[in-house]
Amino acid sequence: MYRPVLDAVGGSLLLTALVAMLPLLVLFVLLGVVRMAAWKAALVSLLVSLLVAVLAYRMPVGQAVLSGTEGAAFGFFPILWIVINAIWVYNMTVETGHFDVLRRSFARVSDDQRIQAVIIAFCFGALLEALAGFGTPVAITSVMLIALGFRPLKAATVALVANTAPVAFGALAVPITTLATVSNQSEHALAQMVGRQTPLLAVVVPMALVLIIDGARGVRETLPATLTCGVAFAVAQFVTSNYVSTQLTDIVAALVGALAVVALLRVWRPASSYVETDEPELVPAGGSVGAEAPARRTGGGDHAPDAGARSLQEVEARDAAARDTRADVVRAYAPYVVIVLVFVLSQLPGIKDLLAAKAVNPSFSWPGLHLETAGGKPSTLPVFKLGWLGAAGTLMVVSGLITIPVIGIRPGRALRAYGATYRQLLPAIVTVMAVLGLAYVMNASGQTATLGSWLAGSGALFALLSPVLGWLGVAVTGSDTSSNSLFGALQVQAAARTGLDPLLMAAANSSGGVLGKMVSPQNLAIAAAAVGLSGREGEIFRRVLLWSLVFLALMCVIVLLQSTPVLSWMVP
Repeated sequence: MYRPVLDAVGGSLLLTALVAMLPLLVLFVLLGVVRMAAWKAALVSLLVSLLVAVLAYRMPVGQAVLSGTEGAAFGFFPILWIVINAIWVYNMTVETGHFDVLRRSFARVSDDQRIQAVIIAFCFGALLEALAGFGTPVAITSVMLIALGFRPLKAATVALVANTAPVAFGALAVPITTLATVSNQSEHALAQMVGRQTPLLAVVVPMALVLIIDGARGVRETLPATLTCGVAFAVAQFVTSNYVSTQLTDIVAALVGALAVVALLRVWRPASSYVETDEPELVPAGGSVGAEAPARRTGGGDHAPDAGARSLQEVEARDAAARDTRADVVRAYAPYVVIVLVFVLSQLPGIKDLLAAKAVNPSFSWPGLHLETAGGKPSTLPVFKLGWLGAAGTLMVVSGLITIPVIGIRPGRALRAYGATYRQLLPAIVTVMAVLGLAYVMNASGQTATLGSWLAGSGALFALLSPVLGWLGVAVTGSDTSSNSLFGALQVQAAARTGLDPLLMAAANSSGGVLGKMVSPQNLAIAAAAVGLSGREGEIFRRVLLWSLVFLALMCVIVLLQSTPVLSWMVP
């Protein structure tokens, strides 16, 4: 039985924390400085975490390796199980041409790619986050942006930055329910508190997306649309989380945000229409990309190229010849309607209980792994929950099977698309499994707890650093749910020691965590694989790092002010 000692290096928490940082430092340096492919960087960092566990924390080699294997298994199920099946559904729509119809439908809402990006990456991405989470929004919206003419690096960057404000209520608010369990705080109170933090972020995210796409000039030209979207989303997220339903928060906010923009576009349009490039460098799934071409502006029209096109002119000619009937459009949207319905039905009383039944969702202790917490209690880390029936990935498989006859793809072709999806995502699969292996080694050995305890010892300043702890957890694990599991209780304990509000600190963990999503290696790998840039995760990392840190600083200031009389009235 292994029990971690948090000050294992010389009896000093500070020295031990510095050593515990090594796996993360190696990971981010390899990605951002050395520009190593994410799967290689993840494997090297996993090795470093094992060495720190064995040499610094005196963890038995067998226990360290076993914890890594459990993490790798968790990386595949349930996380990759969701992403793979979501991308499969998308790939089937590409195979049948229905995605072209969907692209043209989005383009008819607005011929301005800045507006299209806000609707797809932010609003539609929020809906996908609400239903599935775990990288699904990034995977699907990034390829949708490419199909609309965005260059791969920019598409991945926009999709990652957009996947922030909705994350705390993602996957039907699993991060909030998990946080309530580990922190002993009221689920409703936590939802209220997070719903008074992340909406402030949601107001500025659409503007940030346009700034990435078209700079300050683009922000000025699209301000009515981005403000309308951000404010509508923020108000809906606040109202739903505080007064309606925790689980429905992002679903309502995403739909309200999108409908608000569509309504605005009936009476207002940007002065000029933005088009990403005349000769786009377009990449098929799993391909490579060359130099990026410059953007251009037009007076309007549908100029959005897709992933199968050779040139803008070819796309325009093909789209001019296309005559999408109402039935075509319905079938194009059908897969996503099916996904929404399947996930909503899975939450109905009776069905939810059936899907969650222990008889079909066994849990078991990871063979040979015997762990205690630093406090001497049995650790729950070795318990592996194989909740396959009600898992989001399984629901995505069901959605895909229903989609097959709806869009008219032959079963054999659908099966081949499924196999091609695994080949397309192979680098991402290795990356995610290695990163989750690293996270489990750090958790089991005590490295993560050491870092958390060190930050929690900052006294009243902890109100400023509390979101950083959540950010760190998500950066490592790629999941706000996992970060809340790691640090939720620690946030409450630190609040008690420093005289801060435990509800505020627990909520800050989740709200700060959403900003670590875009720099998480597993999400970087998913985005890179989806847009055909596997091996160039470091470039994407450098593009999103500053945004992650700027938003994190904003959240830290919000939480700090909420801990003082300035904004304490916002705490329920």
